[in-house]
Amino acid sequence: MERISSGMTFFMKYAFPVLWVGFIVLWFAMAFTHGAMARDPAAFLVMPVVMVAVGLFVMRKFLWNIADEVRDGGAFLVVRKGGVEERIALSEVINVDLQRYTNPKLVTLRLRKAGRLGDEVSFFPKARFQLNPFARHPLAEALIVRIDRARQAS
Repeated sequence: MERISSGMTFFMKYAFPVLWVGFIVLWFAMAFTHGAMARDPAAFLVMPVVMVAVGLFVMRKFLWNIADEVRDGGAFLVVRKGGVEERIALSEVINVDLQRYTNPKLVTLRLRKAGRLGDEVSFFPKARFQLNPFARHPLAEALIVRIDRARQAS
């Protein structure tokens, strides 16, 4: 089975949040050790807390629901998220949504019936270099065609 999800998923889901919080903690520690906290404690206490809270909220809402790995099995996809692995028949997918103007791009599959991973599965597709930023993603387009054929066959 060919992996169709990006190899950067681990970095985006796990390493980036650690780096985000780590950078804010480092900034806070430097402000504390250099005496900036003594001059304006409210600004140096509130801002890091707000940055961590907003960052974690955004990551929880948009990043942590992303599948860890998606593999193509021909007539089905194998999706793994955490310790849960689910096999999804292409005929069970009712919609493929590609968010083109994000970086990285995001593919969301809406399912006919909710499985163990819910009724939507999102993943970062393998990146392909394209000069045209408005071009369609070849993987998403191929999935749309294959899903349509699978629906017509069933």
